[in-house]
Amino acid sequence: MTTLGVLAGYAAVLLANPRHFYTDDTEAQYVPLWLDVGRRLREGNFPGIAPEQWMAGNFLVEGQASVFNPPQLLVALLAPSFDNLVVLATLVKLAYSIVLALGVFRVCLAYRAHPAWAAVAGVAFCFSGWLLFLDQASWVLGLAGTAWLTHAWASGVHYARGRGGPIPVFVFLFFAITLGYVWPGVESALMIVAVAAGEWVYQRRPWPSVRLLLAAGYAGAAGLMTYLPPLLSADVTWRTADEAIHNDGFMTVPWSESLNASLPSTLPSFNSWFGLIQPMPIVYIAWFLLPALAFIDWKAAGQTLRESAGAVIFAGIALMWTAGPAAFGPLRWPARVLPMLALALLVLCCVLLSRHATLTNWRTRGGVAGLLVLILLVRSVSAAPSNRIWTHIGAAAVVVALGIVVGLVFAKWGRTAACAALLATIAPIAYYQVDSSYPHPMSWNLPASRSAAQALFPDFDGTTLQLGNSSIFPGDAKDLTGVYSSLVVGLYAADLGLDYVNGYTPIGHRAFSERTCMRWEGSTCPEAFDKIFAPEPVTGEPLVDLMKVDRITLMRLVYPDARDNPPPPGWHWVDYPPNDKWIWVLERDTGPVSTAEGRIAHTDGVDAVSVSETENTSTVRVSSAHGGRITFARLAWPGYRATIDGREHDYVALDDIFVSVEIPAGTENAELEITWRPPGMPLGIATFVLGLIGIGVLQLGYIRHWWRSRPRTGKSDPRPDPLAPAPAEHAESFARV
Repeated sequence: MTTLGVLAGYAAVLLANPRHFYTDDTEAQYVPLWLDVGRRLREGNFPGIAPEQWMAGNFLVEGQASVFNPPQLLVALLAPSFDNLVVLATLVKLAYSIVLALGVFRVCLAYRAHPAWAAVAGVAFCFSGWLLFLDQASWVLGLAGTAWLTHAWASGVHYARGRGGPIPVFVFLFFAITLGYVWPGVESALMIVAVAAGEWVYQRRPWPSVRLLLAAGYAGAAGLMTYLPPLLSADVTWRTADEAIHNDGFMTVPWSESLNASLPSTLPSFNSWFGLIQPMPIVYIAWFLLPALAFIDWKAAGQTLRESAGAVIFAGIALMWTAGPAAFGPLRWPARVLPMLALALLVLCCVLLSRHATLTNWRTRGGVAGLLVLILLVRSVSAAPSNRIWTHIGAAAVVVALGIVVGLVFAKWGRTAACAALLATIAPIAYYQVDSSYPHPMSWNLPASRSAAQALFPDFDGTTLQLGNSSIFPGDAKDLTGVYSSLVVGLYAADLGLDYVNGYTPIGHRAFSERTCMRWEGSTCPEAFDKIFAPEPVTGEPLVDLMKVDRITLMRLVYPDARDNPPPPGWHWVDYPPNDKWIWVLERDTGPVSTAEGRIAHTDGVDAVSVSETENTSTVRVSSAHGGRITFARLAWPGYRATIDGREHDYVALDDIFVSVEIPAGTENAELEITWRPPGMPLGIATFVLGLIGIGVLQLGYIRHWWRSRPRTGKSDPRPDPLAPAPAEHAESFARV
């Protein structure tokens, strides 16, 4: 039933918006990144650095290429086989959503919930507001990380209570950490701390919690290699910690918004990219969450709350964080923690309903539930009153009606039937919410078909630099016959199989960004044209020459009169009908330079001949009678190493951008090798091995304890296990995939 519930929800969402799961960062960053990484893997290359992509081309500093994450590497390997990218994104997200729902199902069972209620929690969480409209629509690694987090949570409870070993905890945490998206890693750490604290409260002894923290620590050590390259490269990026903690109120969610959590029509009020009132119900959790509190026997729930203390603590941590501050160093936008609050509250609600739901004194309880719905209505109307009052009233009426129906089903046929009725309501509400928000306000509407896009886009060989601003793309021209016939945004060039300097990077390279005024999604300022043709102070060469760019496309909306001016020396204007409706194109008089002499960009007093060239390494034969300099078309990321005839040699970051090497006087026919290796990798490999050894020791300890405590007579121990789960009849039918 859990899997069927997710499938039904996905079908409803796709009916409302077939592109819902191919939105924003999914279309402009993640899917193209999968294609790029997948091509490299199929060619037998490790995805390390792509010099032609410049600021967005360092896969390990970006982290979100997930090159150490086995499930994501599988996704990347499969990605190039898909032509329709909407289908690819939807299938990947469906798979992760099923994994997620089953993970929530397992968490609920770990706290002794009935399987029917565990299924309700799993499906409802998958279609809660933030997860549906942001993590599933756009930030897919948030979805993936949360999926692995839930399984780590369930496995952690099992390990702490002696029902399972440490390896599942290690594996699921490793999957969450190595995604390279920092939020799931941090949230997983907080979850483990909360669960460990909760188990100490429940079991009243520290050692199960200590063992759990050790298993999590070993997973963190194994996954540390994912974060060492970005940490050790932070000084050259945008993501410095100059302001370790600050609060400007952006993407911080007041606690009062929790009172919107059960009204499907709610549009919460807090500061974000969309202004004060959000266009999507991103604080919505489940329509039954708050009204159901009236039907719990709270007098009998004390022991259950103590047993589920980990979820209580985790909910408290999430609630505190969502309210601010706005940034802890590189961790910004605390609204991203909303799914953790929704997860913890749904687990608690469904565990309590599973074990303590009651209809005794139903008139009083019904009155309390009605009061809770009235509070929901008042709060939602207060958050977004304009033209929404009747919509909110209608939504409140639906919640009341659904509650009455589910209550009657519970009274007549029991909890399994009531849970089935609850499950049946989730997909229609998801349809209503997505349909009401159509089209998704964050959509780029990039082409779905790679082959169709490639057929219409100019066949630009070599390396292209685009100058323009994607934020002013006309809304009615965001399609294959419009701007996307000749302009790129984010990593769209990877969909086309083309080499563009422009890309998508949340990390950035500060010096390169300043010199070219290039933004996170590849846009540039109008002054970029003058900047790239300004001479670099040391070499005197234009930036565009040192980058070995073959072609420059100028967005006509930004440079409407560019063609009226003569081209810069060494360049000429080229027409690409019919694609030149949106662009002017400059190409070099001499033809492509990106493929000439490897990545040698400039020499001064040095004779240099390229010997071999890979993405990570440039090998050059150099001679210099009086000493000189050789500069490469490589962005000077930390991790480069220079050798001359095998001996270490210093290199410099010319203008803080280009890898440049001073060649000593008297050098004759020497071999200069420039090689990039991810910074911190030796330490990362060491901690990975340490993590494996540590978890191996814990597993041996677990096996030894299990062997010693097993029944010796061949008969089961008749004494009940106080930590064992309650009987779960027909659990398989609710978890079957």
